[in-house]
Amino acid sequence: MDALIELAPEFWTAAAETFYMVALTMLFGGAGGFLLGVGLYVTRRGGLLPNSVVNNVLNVVINFFRPIPFIIFIAAVQPLTRAVIGTGIGTDAAIFALSLAASFAIGRIVEQNLITVRPGVIEAARSMGAGPWRILGTVVVPEALGPLILGYTFIVIAVIDMSAMAGLIGGGGLGYFAQLYGYRQFEPVVTWAAVLLIVVFVQVVQYLGNWLARKVLRR
Repeated sequence: MDALIELAPEFWTAAAETFYMVALTMLFGGAGGFLLGVGLYVTRRGGLLPNSVVNNVLNVVINFFRPIPFIIFIAAVQPLTRAVIGTGIGTDAAIFALSLAASFAIGRIVEQNLITVRPGVIEAARSMGAGPWRILGTVVVPEALGPLILGYTFIVIAVIDMSAMAGLIGGGGLGYFAQLYGYRQFEPVVTWAAVLLIVVFVQVVQYLGNWLARKVLRR
């Protein structure tokens, strides 16, 4: 316990780093994943803008990268990270890798939730003269908003989990704190403090996601 008290400043700095990484990852990865998912949805057979070539390319890209374990993905995208960020280590490099990894998973989740919208609703909008993008923005996305919120909640929790591995490239965060000051220094109290705070983060995110989804679904 004495070690944890002494490390309190580092502990809360690590917590802030985790929050920072997750927030920016969801900003960039969430936007990129949404675009990928919309692209998959509108170009699929029978979609709003069917295009088999674009759809097949997007499917291949997502199916190629999505199954790669994040610890391997970090190493695999190092050349790209250095080209874009200018360095392969640090918090910004970790955010870049996290955003890429998250975008592929989000893309598939967005597609799957948009597909659940009833065809009859879309046909009704078409019969009223609405174009593809208007249907997407005013019918499909609003109809699928509740499940989309739950899908994004799941991804936020997954990103919190992945951020624990950011320490491998000097990204900081609670995972790095637990490994450096807890595991390596044989301080289980320090390790469990980091674990418990991560659990709190996850519980808060899940509660807020469920609450917001319920609010949307009751409209």
